[in-house]
Formats: sequence, C-alpha cells, structure tokens
Amino acid sequence: MHVPSTKVLILLILLSRVNGAKVKRKHYTDSRFCDVDIVTEIAAYDTAVKDIIEYVTGPFKRKTYDDCRSLLSNELLDEIASYKDVKDEIIKYVTEGDFKRKSYDELAKFVDKFGARPSGSKVLEDSIDYMIQLTRDEGITDIITETVEVPHWVRGNEVITMLEPRVKNIALLGLGRSVSTPEEGITAEVIVISDFEQLEATPDDYIKGKIVLYDPHFTTYSETVIYRSQGATKAAQKGAVAALVRSIAPFSINSPHTGSQTYEGNVTKIPTAAITIEDADLIRRFFDRGEPVELNIKMSSTFDTKISRNTIIDLKGTEKPEKLVIVSGHIDSWDVGQGAMDDGGGLFISWAAPVILKNLNLKPRRTLRSIFWTAEELGLVGAYAYEEKHRNESANINFIMESDEGTFAPLGLAVAGTQEARCIVAEILKLFESINASTLVEDDNPGSDISVIIKTGVPGASLHNANERYFWFHHTEGDAMNVEDPNELDLCTAFWTAVAYIIADISVDIPR
Repeated sequence: MHVPSTKVLILLILLSRVNGAKVKRKHYTDSRFCDVDIVTEIAAYDTAVKDIIEYVTGPFKRKTYDDCRSLLSNELLDEIASYKDVKDEIIKYVTEGDFKRKSYDELAKFVDKFGARPSGSKVLEDSIDYMIQLTRDEGITDIITETVEVPHWVRGNEVITMLEPRVKNIALLGLGRSVSTPEEGITAEVIVISDFEQLEATPDDYIKGKIVLYDPHFTTYSETVIYRSQGATKAAQKGAVAALVRSIAPFSINSPHTGSQTYEGNVTKIPTAAITIEDADLIRRFFDRGEPVELNIKMSSTFDTKISRNTIIDLKGTEKPEKLVIVSGHIDSWDVGQGAMDDGGGLFISWAAPVILKNLNLKPRRTLRSIFWTAEELGLVGAYAYEEKHRNESANINFIMESDEGTFAPLGLAVAGTQEARCIVAEILKLFESINASTLVEDDNPGSDISVIIKTGVPGASLHNANERYFWFHHTEGDAMNVEDPNELDLCTAFWTAVAYIIADISVDIPR
C-alpha cells in the first residue's frame, strides 16, 4: 500500500529535528526503554503534525495538480472537461439504471458457485470458462485466452500444538509452496524474532534446531510482508528447522492469513506457516518472561505445475484499434475464503467496463482491453507471461489499470508515470468530485500484476479506495461476499468504466 508523499515529508521533518537522533524503525509499543527526553520532545510535536496534516488536506489539497495545469494546453483541458456528460451517463446507468447491483449480483453468483480458485486447480479453469461464457452472453465475442504454466500447490493437513509451557492448539495456515514436515512432525523450541536485523545479530548456534517465529507488528503491507515472503529462507540460513510468522494484518479474530513465500538460493527448505496475531502475541509474552515455548508442527502439501490461462476481452477502438487501454484484475485466489474481495471485486469491475460501454453504445477511439490475470497469488505468473508474449507490442499500451486492493468506496487512482501523464489523469479525476473519487496518489509501483508492465515504462494506475479494512480479511477464510457492499461496488464499477473510457477516447495518448 502506498504511503502518501506528504506524510513521508512530515515524518522526515520530525525525525530530522529530534536532537539529530538516529531513529531505527522498530515496533516498540512500550517507551520505557527509550530516552525520556526524546520521548517528551517527540510528543511535543503533536500539534505541529496536526497543523501540517490539516493544511495539506485542506488549503494545500491537490495544489500540486492544480499548479501543473500549466503543462496542459487549454484545448486539452477543455476536451477533458467536455466528458462530464458521458461520465454522468455512465454513473447514472450503473448506480440508478439497468446496471444497478449487476456487478454485485454477478460477483455473488460467481464466488458462491466456485468459491476459492487456487492456481492450477480445476475449479480455477472452470471459473475462467464461466467468465468467458458470461461475457459472450452480454454480446461481446472478441475474447481469447493465452495458456500459462502455473504453480499448483495443494495444502494438506496442518496442525500446530503448543506442548510447553502448556498444551494449546495453535491456528495456522501454511504459506504458499511450503514443504511438508516429517509425518511425526517437528518438535522444537521457539525463538521469537522482531526483524531481520535481530535475526542477523543472533548467533547461529542459538537458532540452530529451533523454530523461528517472526512477530512484526503491521505497519504497511509492503513493509511487513517481507517477513512472510522471505522469512523461511533467512531462518533456514541460520539453521532453523521451521519458520512461523505473525499474520500480516492489523486486526484478527484468531484468523491466520496465508500468502506466498519463496525459497531462495541453495538453503534447506523448511516448513513455514502463518499463525494468528493472538497466538503470536501469546508466544511472545511467554518468551519475554523466559518461559521456554515448545511446539509440534505437522504440515503436509504437494507441489507441481499445471496449465492455466490469461483471459483477454477486447472492445475494439474506432480510430486507433491497435492502441490499448487495459483494465484488469486477477481471477485466481488463495485456497481459503471465497476470493470475493481478493480479487473478485477487481475482476468484476474490469469485466463490467467493456460490457457497460457496449450497452451504452460508447465506442472509444482506442481499444479497451479487459484482462483476467491467472496465478497472481503465487507470483504474478500470468502477468509475467503476458508481458513476455506481448513485449514487442508494449508501445501500443497507452495506459494500464488494475484493481487488486479491494473495491470499497472509490477515492481516485494511484498513478505511475511522468508528471505530464499524472497531470492528465488528475484533470480527468476532477470530473469525479461528485462521488468523492478525485484523489490522485503518486505511486511508482501501483498494483500487483501491472507492476510487471509498468516497470517497462508503461504508465498506469490502480484503484485507490477506502480500504482501511482490506487487510483484516486478506488471505483468510473471511474473504467472502460479506465484505462487499453493493452500493460501493456500483460506484467502483461506474468510476472504473468512466475513467477507462475517457483515457481510451481522448485525442492525446498518455505520455511516457
């Protein structure tokens, strides 16, 4: 998730003023061990922080992109403004007209029918066939699929039992590609590690033969997820026999969160899993009191590869059909929950965009392409395959969009590109002030799948939405239709479609 540049600026200012202190990022929740004078001085900046935030979100709000209007010609500004009526038509059709609740209802039917859609599974392939037929039923026939070899990791039985200092069952979810334990499991003492710096500083002899538990407290996903994705490899390098991680989430009701991890180099592959926030904190408390914690871990899984497909749907452009504006979401999910939020919502607003434009007889100059990525969860596999196959055509991608961090109330877009590109998008977003979706967040790496293409120089954006609760449900059994709101999904659908149409139809290409 992106950290707004204004907040980063505030933080840097404060850190530079606190007695020149060299502050290392740690997740201290108890300031008793910190210098009292520094703690007091930091607290004194509370009012200054509030003043800066109020100014940036008030009088200074959007100032950067109001000022950059000088980069755009008056003709282009007038042209963008002229899309107000078509934008209103799309929003009204989706939120009040015949398309009202259609995204929600179709998503509900989809996830209820198929449930979880893990990479390499038959249910994923059946769900791809379903989406193809659903699109054809809407009168769109320009559909192709492209085969991709994908990982197929299947979770077996998973049990963790605390043996000391008391007997307790520990809820867990194995992490993607985790190897199995021996049949009798692994029984060992736990060492609790706060971060990789502490791991590196801990003697190998102290870690060898033990289970490493990483317990990073959630800050942002991008900062914290490294302990899930890299933790097993780094623990194995120090001689650990298994690695656990405190679920990468800010909130839990005893709910473990799974996710992908990758074994690197020539290290021994050790079993690895996520446990709940509650159990991680319990083990930490025992550990800090000097009470040895002993666990028995039993995990099984299988791993091979299968053939899957990216799905590509085109609404051909009228004047520049070779030029593409892409909207996208991934169709696979983890093997827990229903994949309604991650990424059913993003899938369906991207499915809806060409359908809505066809229904309203809105034909953009450029081709609007909708892509349903396969095997995102186990490493952006579909996106890498698409980029490689279409590398010679990348110059024709005018703009690429992805929704993969929830479809809660839309707020705007997180945008990668040149300053001029961002200025054009910011001007388009002004048309959506009526639904509170006019915010542009600067982000050089928005999205997951599309990051593979954006890093080649293609401008793009991800949906910026009010997703404060996204990581409550992310990669858990709780990712079900209950998380989705029909009215918010309608707004996302309308916003996504209208923005994509305007970018696909304006007279100028988005500059690189």
